Amino acid sequence: MRPDLDQYFMDIAIKVSTRATCDRKSVGAVLVRDKTILSTGYNGSIRGSDHCDTNDHIIRDAHCVRVNHAELNAVVQAARNGVRVEGATCYTSVYPCWGCFKALVNAGVVRIVYDEVYKKDPLVEDHAEKLGIKLDMVHTGSL
Repeated sequence: MRPDLDQYFMDIAIKVSTRATCDRKSVGAVLVRDKTILSTGYNGSIRGSDHCDTNDHIIRDAHCVRVNHAELNAVVQAARNGVRVEGATCYTSVYPCWGCFKALVNAGVVRIVYDEVYKKDPLVEDHAEKLGIKLDMVHTGSL
């Protein structure tokens, strides 16, 4: 059976998550506009630095801060390549944190689709509603 577009792009986000370099949580993100992939990102270390899966985690407040989150990396990758993401949808394998939500909104993302909830921040839901950002769960399960 042919998947609908939300399932299709979420499956890609989940596949992208397999490249994550932090073994505490693998997350993938895909930025899409007009049925076209603009950028992808996974939670990974700063370019050129050690990865968590080959070195120790850097833990602060119970979170590994060695890595950038997938959503932020997708926005940064688009910027690095001169790709405009205004009006895009972000497909992310995990509900976005507050910091990633802010980055996505400021980059011009208008819809965020997620597969699972890791930690739900009420700030994200409150601001999404106020700003007209659509938050949709599309659970497809892992590939």
